Amino acid sequence: MGCSFRLLTHICFKLQNTRASLNQQIIKQMRMRAGAENLLKASSNNKVKEMVLLELSYVNSNLQLLMGELEGLNSSVEVYQNTQETANIPLIALGLKETKEVDYSTLFKDFILEHYSEDGKDYEDEIADLMDLRQACRTPSRNEAGVELLAKYFSHLPLVESRFFSPSRQTGIFFTWYDSFTGVPVCQQNLSLEKASILFNMAALYSQIATRSDRQTVAGLEEAISSFQIAAGTLNHLKETFTHTPSYDMSPAMLSMLIRMMLAQAQECLFEKIALPGIRNQFSSLMKMAQEASRVSEIYDQVHQSMIQTPIKDNVPLFWSTMTQVKANHYRSMAHFFVASALLDHQLGPSDDEDQQEKTLSQVYDRLPEGRSPLDILKNKDERKAHIRRAILGHEEALRIYGLCHHLNKLEALQDILKASHQRSLNKSSENENEEEFTDYTEAPDIISKTEHKAEMEVPATTKVKVTDFFQRLGPLSVFSAKQRWTAPRTIRLRPEDRDLGFTLKGETPVQVVSLDPLSPAAADGLKEGDYIVTVGNTDCKWLGVTEVMRLLKDVDEEGIDIQVVSVMDSNPPMPTKSATFCGNLPKTYSMICLAYNDDDKNPKSRKVTKKSSFISWGLKNKLKSASTLSLPTADHSGTLPWNKPCPTFPSSSSYNNDSALY
Repeated sequence: MGCSFRLLTHICFKLQNTRASLNQQIIKQMRMRAGAENLLKASSNNKVKEMVLLELSYVNSNLQLLMGELEGLNSSVEVYQNTQETANIPLIALGLKETKEVDYSTLFKDFILEHYSEDGKDYEDEIADLMDLRQACRTPSRNEAGVELLAKYFSHLPLVESRFFSPSRQTGIFFTWYDSFTGVPVCQQNLSLEKASILFNMAALYSQIATRSDRQTVAGLEEAISSFQIAAGTLNHLKETFTHTPSYDMSPAMLSMLIRMMLAQAQECLFEKIALPGIRNQFSSLMKMAQEASRVSEIYDQVHQSMIQTPIKDNVPLFWSTMTQVKANHYRSMAHFFVASALLDHQLGPSDDEDQQEKTLSQVYDRLPEGRSPLDILKNKDERKAHIRRAILGHEEALRIYGLCHHLNKLEALQDILKASHQRSLNKSSENENEEEFTDYTEAPDIISKTEHKAEMEVPATTKVKVTDFFQRLGPLSVFSAKQRWTAPRTIRLRPEDRDLGFTLKGETPVQVVSLDPLSPAAADGLKEGDYIVTVGNTDCKWLGVTEVMRLLKDVDEEGIDIQVVSVMDSNPPMPTKSATFCGNLPKTYSMICLAYNDDDKNPKSRKVTKKSSFISWGLKNKLKSASTLSLPTADHSGTLPWNKPCPTFPSSSSYNNDSALY
């Protein structure tokens, strides 16, 4: 198992490297196209225009080829399947978004020196740790550890944003991410794109974990169901939180489609979980499974309809929309097969509960043709055979659609399952065929979709990982953040007079000077009311509360002690400017996130000064806060799996006389 996982991981890494290479080639061709188009507009020479048009045609052809290769990568679902999985219909996994490397080093060190008045070289290790974490997120392992890695980086981003991304200025750091479907690059200077892309990749990882699960076991199916539901929840969180992300693969329309697809696959796995131990050969059990299969078909039909809408259909791989169409037809045919089996193998007899069967059947149909009732279907053999005919037609349609997509043709397991399902329906029809019969065939009514186990989005708990701020030495974020501006640290000499330093302290961390005596030596030396004490002597006080700072100051002798303080310059920076977002070399306008301002953070100078208390009374009230079965058709002919039988047909009709028999 470990060897198989390592092999799968290696293949996925290789696929991701190929994706990265394609993205680089696509952006190169797009730059060449942009240059050719600009030259075409600027030139008035007909000969030059002819040459440019020829070059433009060549570049566009290259772009089409590269886009085709990228679509092929997105269609490589077999790479993400369980290596031992040959008995189930393949599932679709999302590929990871690619990004360029980002160098935080120089700009962060400059910002630390300029904004925090500290030597940026002292923070080289912290900056290196942040860059290493981001680099690791480009190639995460395809398991829970990879998800935790992305979640860790995602949880660090708000801290980094508060430390270094001021709402009133640009940092000069560009984040570039490639559209996972088209390879078109998008570049921004703020962290919104970075956060959204990490969330997208977390959802992609969950989808890959789901497709890699062993769906021949209950535990594997439960893992797949949970992973698909978390993937849907993560995408929904992305959709609701980052509503203006310029990359089309994270647009509201595309995310809505992806959410539906994840939930459809979760519902498919729920259906497989119900069918895994076998389906009882009972009228009510078969009807129940028919409605479960109809539910899966209905959801896939909704996914397919959303995929063929403009402009989604221009960006989604044809393989995806074809696969959803195949599954919609396949599961709809299975639903009719189950109803046909219940009607043909459990004909209404004198000892049967006619009212109960009629009630069960009436709940399966959405509507009946005029003049027909559930009881007519139960008693009329021709009416009962209508469902098996519709099942055969549906399986034939699924096989026809399968043959239209060359990417699907690579999935031999899918073809084997579709053929086995079709053959099973043909066998059921032949078992109940009478050559002497001649009848006017009627069409079977639609089956109402119903499920007792609905796939639901799960809230991704991994997006709220608790992390330690890499740059906590800069001080508490509530004060020392990019949106605050202070004076450079000033040195004040404190000399007590009758054990009184002339001011009191308040606050948690860092402590703040209040009730300053304007005639005290400290005030004469430049201390101001509202100043934050950052050092006492050689001790950093940014994280010390009133009690700890009192302890450092209480034994000051007549010679005094030096402290360093900073003053807030303003608490109302101008509203953020607009940053340019570059998408495929075409600039767009995209507003940065507006930070909320708290009235409690106003300049303390505007607050009323209370009467000065003695040095002994400092901070006494201030304390720090803590913190026999019928199996579904398979593509495996070994006969060793639970629902993998040598012959893809029902047991003979003689076995149906036993009510305990299983499908």
